[in-house]
Amino acid sequence: MTTHVRLKRRPDAGIEGLPQHLPLPLRHILARRGVLQASELDLQLRGLLHFNTLKDAEKSAARIGQAILADESICIVGDFDADGATSVALFMRALTAMGARRVHFMVPNRFHDGYGLSPELVKLAHAEQTNLIITVDNGVSSFTAVEEANRLGIDVIITDHHLTADRLPEAYAMVNPNQPACSFASKALAGVGVTFYVLMALRAWFRDQQSNHPAAQVNLAQWLDLVAVGTVADVVPLDYNNRILVQQGVARIRQGLCIPGITALLQVAQREPAQIQARDLGFTVGPRINAAGRLDDMQKGIDCLLANDATEAREHALRLDELNRSRRTIEQSMQQDAESLLAKFELDADSFPNILAVYEPDWHQGVIGILAGRLKERFHRPVIAFADAGDNLLKGSARSIPGLHIRDLLERVHTLAPECIERFGGHAMAAGLSVPKDKFELFQEHVQRIANEWIEPHLLERIIWSDGALAPADFNLQLVHALNNAGPWGQKFEEPVFDGLFRVVQHRWLKDVHLKLVLEVEGSTQLVDAIAFHVPNAGWQFPNTEWVQLAFRLQENTFRGESKLQLMIEHIWPA
Repeated sequence: MTTHVRLKRRPDAGIEGLPQHLPLPLRHILARRGVLQASELDLQLRGLLHFNTLKDAEKSAARIGQAILADESICIVGDFDADGATSVALFMRALTAMGARRVHFMVPNRFHDGYGLSPELVKLAHAEQTNLIITVDNGVSSFTAVEEANRLGIDVIITDHHLTADRLPEAYAMVNPNQPACSFASKALAGVGVTFYVLMALRAWFRDQQSNHPAAQVNLAQWLDLVAVGTVADVVPLDYNNRILVQQGVARIRQGLCIPGITALLQVAQREPAQIQARDLGFTVGPRINAAGRLDDMQKGIDCLLANDATEAREHALRLDELNRSRRTIEQSMQQDAESLLAKFELDADSFPNILAVYEPDWHQGVIGILAGRLKERFHRPVIAFADAGDNLLKGSARSIPGLHIRDLLERVHTLAPECIERFGGHAMAAGLSVPKDKFELFQEHVQRIANEWIEPHLLERIIWSDGALAPADFNLQLVHALNNAGPWGQKFEEPVFDGLFRVVQHRWLKDVHLKLVLEVEGSTQLVDAIAFHVPNAGWQFPNTEWVQLAFRLQENTFRGESKLQLMIEHIWPA
C-alpha cells in the first residue's frame, strides 16, 4: 500500500529578536518553533523553572529529608521502561550520596506483575520493613496500593508525569506537573525530570534545615546524563525547560562526565560520546535499557545504570546489547508476520482499513508496542497489535496518528460493547488494553466501525512539514554545525527538514535496500551526496527520473577521516 504523502511548509514567524550572527535559515527555523528571543537560546541551568511551583515537591522533600535523618528504610518503586529505570537510578545514586543508608528499589515485571505500584509490591516492601515508598514514573492510578500502604503504616510519595483521573490516590504527597492545582509551567517533564526536581527541593531543604549535612552540598548536575537519557527516551515534548535538562546532560556526556553505565552503552553501540547528539540517546542508550524491560527484567537495565566501575558497567551493557539484538530479531519476525496478515487486503490506500488491529499467537508481549509504532509509521494508520497474555486474554498496544484520540476510541468501544475490553488506559497517541481472546472478532468489528465514523480521509494522509528550500550557498557543513549547536531537537521541537528540486546525477543501491544518490542542486552546478536507508519500508518508490523533489535533513558524514555534507532523505517525489 502506498500512503498519500503531502509536503507542507511551516509558517514563518518574526526573527527580529534573534541574534544576527546566526545563519538566516537557522533564525527562521527557530522562530517557526516558537523561539523568538535571544534569551530563549540560553540553555544554562539558571534558566530552569524553580521547584517551588511544583505542587508537593517541597512537602515530599521534607518527608524524604526526615527519613534520611531518622535512618528510615526507603523503597523506590519504578517502571519497566527507560524513563522509569533512569528515575530509579537517579534516586538511588542521589539519596545514597545524601546520606540514605537504607534505600532500595523494586520494579514490577512486565509479564508477571503488571504496571506500577500494586498491593503485592506494597506487601513486599512492608515485609522488608519499609517506612517510605517513593514511586517514579508511575502511581497516579495506584489507588488500592496506596490504600494498602496506608493500612500498613507506610507513607507513599508519588512522583509521576502521566495524566491523572478525576480523583487521586490518598498518598502522603504527589509530585506531578499534570495533576490538578499544580501551577508548574512545564507540563512536559518526564518521570526522570520530576525526580530531578524533587531532588533539587530535597537539597534546598537540607540547606535550610541542616546546612552542615553532606546532602546540602551534593552536586545534582553530575547526574544530568540520566535525566537526558530518560527524557529523550520517553519522547516527551522538548519545551524550553526540558531542552535545558537534555542539553546539559548531553554536554556532560560529550565531556566524558557521565556514569559508567551510559558510557558503556554508548561503547557497545559504537558511538563516540564526544560527538553525541540528543537524538542519538533515543536510538542507542534508550532502546538497550528498554530491551531489559521488554524481554527480561528491568533489574538488568538499572544494574547497568548503578554500576560504579567500567568493567562491571561493560558486562551489563553487553548483556543489554544482546537483549536489544534479540528484540530487533523478534520485532523483524513480527513485522513480517503482520505484513503477511495485511497482504489479504487489497494494497490500495482507498480500500485499506482505517485502523489496523493485528494478532498472531506467538507474538511477544514486550515488543507489540514497537510493532504497533512501526506499522503506524509505515501505513499511517492507527494500529493495535496484540499478543497472547494467557488466561484467555490478549494484551494489546495501540499507537495512533494525529487527529485520532486512541484512548477515546477504546472508551467508545467499551461503552458500546463492554464485554470486548477487560481493561484499558492511555492517552491520545498511545494506549494499552486487554481483550478476551474469544471476543477478538467482535472487538475488531466495533473498532473498525467506530474508526470509519471518526477518521476523516485527510487524517490518513501523511504530512511532511518542511522548513522550506535552501539557497545553493546553504548546502555546507557550517550550517550543519549551526543546526547541531542549536539543539537539542526532538518531540515538539522537531529537527529541521528541508525540501527542494534536484537533478539526479548518479544513483546506486547498497545491499539492495539503501539508496545512494549524487545530486545537482537546482540553480547551481553544486553536487551533494544523499542517502535513504531501508527504502523498501520507506513508503515511497524511487521514481528514477532525471529531476526529483526531496524532503531531507542535513547531516555530516565522516568516512576515513573526511567529513562531507550529506542529505538524509525523508521522501522522494517525481519532480
